[in-house]
Amino acid sequence: MNANTFIRQFHRWVSAAFVVIVLITWVTLAKKGPIWVSYTPLFPLALLAISGIYMFFRPYFGKSRAPRRAAAELKA
Repeated sequence: MNANTFIRQFHRWVSAAFVVIVLITWVTLAKKGPIWVSYTPLFPLALLAISGIYMFFRPYFGKSRAPRRAAAELKA
C-alpha cells in the first residue's frame, strides 16, 4: 500500500467516525448533556482538513515534476 492509498483510506475512515461523533454529540446536547461534548468533533475534523488539503493539492505537485523529468531525459 503506497502513501496515497493510505491517505485516502484514512480519510474515509475518519470521515465515517466524524459522522458518528457528530450524531452522538447532537443526541447528547439535545438531552442537555455537558457542553464540553460539543468540542469532541474538532479533532477528527482537523484530521479531515489535513488529509483533504493533502489530497486536493497532490495532483498539482505531481504535474509540476513531470515536465522536469521529461526535459532531463531529453538532455541525456
